Amino acid sequence: MKLLVVGDIFGEAAAAALRGKIKALGGTFDMTVVNGENAAEGRGLTPDLAREIFAQGADVITTGNHIWDKRVIYDYLDSEERLLRPANYPPSSPGVGYGIYNISGYRVLVMNLLGTAYISPVPYCPYETSERIFARERGKYDFALIDFHAEATGEKLAFARYIDAHREYRAAAVWGTHTHVATADERVLSGGTGYITDVGMTGPDGGVIGVRTENILTVMKGKMPAKFEVAGGNIQLHGAVFDIDPEGAVSRSVRRVTV
Repeated sequence: MKLLVVGDIFGEAAAAALRGKIKALGGTFDMTVVNGENAAEGRGLTPDLAREIFAQGADVITTGNHIWDKRVIYDYLDSEERLLRPANYPPSSPGVGYGIYNISGYRVLVMNLLGTAYISPVPYCPYETSERIFARERGKYDFALIDFHAEATGEKLAFARYIDAHREYRAAAVWGTHTHVATADERVLSGGTGYITDVGMTGPDGGVIGVRTENILTVMKGKMPAKFEVAGGNIQLHGAVFDIDPEGAVSRSVRRVTV
C-alpha cells in the first residue's frame, strides 16, 4: 500500500493547489493523509477549507494545536469523522482524535497526537493516550498510522521509538508535523515502523515557514507584536511516501517528496 503524507497546509492557496501538486508527484497512492491545521489564513481551519482539502484528494485530515483558532470548525469536527484533532485533548473537546477507515480492503487506524514540549496549554500525555486507544481498538484494525504534531524533534523520535518497540500496536508509520521544515531523517525503525521527524509544509515559499518575512522581523528584530499574514511566492508541497506492507503492519520504505 502506498501512503502519501502531506505536510501542514498553510493558507487557502495551498489548499486549492493540493490536487495539482499530488498529481505532479506522478504516482498512484492508496491513501493520502493531509495535515490541514494552518489552512485558514495560516492559523486554524474552516469547514469550507476542510471540504476543499477533501475534494483535492485527502482521505483523512489531521491537525494540531491551531485547530481551535477558528471556532467555526467546532461543529464540523463533531460531524466529520475524517477530520481529526489531537486525541490527547480532553474528551469534552469537539471532535475525535482517531478513526478507523476502510482503505483498499484494510482497516486503517489513523491517530492524531500532540506533543507536550513547548506547547501551551500542555495536553494530556501522548503515551498514555495512545496506549488507551490501542487497548480499546485491539483486533478492530489491521495497521495504524500516527501524525505526531510536536515542536521538539527529540520528543517526536522518542515517541516513535516507543511505538516501534511495541509491535502489538501494529503501527506501520509515525511522522511528525508542526515545524514546517522537512527533516532528512526518513527511515524504517528496527521494529518496522516507518518514520520521519517532520514532513514539512505545503504552502508559499516566499516568507518564513509560510508567514510574510516582514511580520516575522517585526517580532524578532523589532520586538513588537505583529499580525501574521500568509506569505507570497510559489506553492510547494512537502511530504513523504510510505510503502506499507498491510499484512505485516510495517513500512518497507520511506521517501521524502517535494513539488
